[in-house]
Amino acid sequence: MTDIVRLCAVQAAPALFDKQASLEIALDWIDKAAKDKPDVIAFGEAWLPGYPFFIDSPLSDVWWQAAGELLKNGVRLDGPEVKALGKAAKRAGADIVIGVNELDPQTEATLYCTMVTIGKDGSLLNRHRKIKPTHHERSIWGDGDAKGLVPVQRDWGRLSSLNCWEHNAVLPAYALMAQGVDVHVAAWPGREPEEAPSQPVWARQLLLSRAFASQAAAWVICSAGIRMQEHVPERFKSLYEFDHNGGAAIIDPRGEVVAGLLSDEEGILVADADLALARACKVASDPAGHYSRPDLFRLEVDGREIYPGDRG
Repeated sequence: MTDIVRLCAVQAAPALFDKQASLEIALDWIDKAAKDKPDVIAFGEAWLPGYPFFIDSPLSDVWWQAAGELLKNGVRLDGPEVKALGKAAKRAGADIVIGVNELDPQTEATLYCTMVTIGKDGSLLNRHRKIKPTHHERSIWGDGDAKGLVPVQRDWGRLSSLNCWEHNAVLPAYALMAQGVDVHVAAWPGREPEEAPSQPVWARQLLLSRAFASQAAAWVICSAGIRMQEHVPERFKSLYEFDHNGGAAIIDPRGEVVAGLLSDEEGILVADADLALARACKVASDPAGHYSRPDLFRLEVDGREIYPGDRG
């Protein structure tokens, strides 16, 4: 088992509302990232085919059109997009963690905000559906479940992921820490500029990512999306007032930023994660082990797969 794991954050703009074009962009960035020989390559939340920023706009005919197009471009986990990402992971020799708008495989009428983890052998290792979409996200995404709320075992350690404000929900993060985490992907849609009214909300992506790193004594890839006005299809520009300028970073187990922030541009961040440092930090703080009181506090997680309605 190696102590050095090379981490990579890809900050790139997808082709909004177009899963095939977005897939081609992702494959191109994976090939670029592979030149640095990373062990883990991470993309932002709902990256394929793009975070639904339009949800913050007032309801209108254009809003409903955008929602319908996003549903049409939902990603099935047994579909060609995930298979293509698996081939790319195998080609790169790296695990890939990427956010997708997952299409419910039965109703094909519900989307989930899902983190997909693909192994370097091309296999689908895990899918984690956002447990509770945040605020206006509930107008477009269904509730997830805790089936995927588990770290995956790799030959170097354990890899986990969460979406955005799941880090602020506390218990999902603790559930992962209780199982042991060495490297974690904190996926975000990207920050808004300072003049945006909601900027203080989005600015917390770095704060919460650093907090997870410190609490879990784990390396964290803060993977952020980026979206400028030129990336928005003309027919939907009225729904997008502000840009989202990224903010990707790589954070060590002490909560310190060692690569990034990457803002206002596409690009790749790379850092070598020393797992010996993570172990040293865990000696000081293991929130589900020696630095816990299981006689006083207990967390019960229902890991069953949950669907709307009875599917037999």
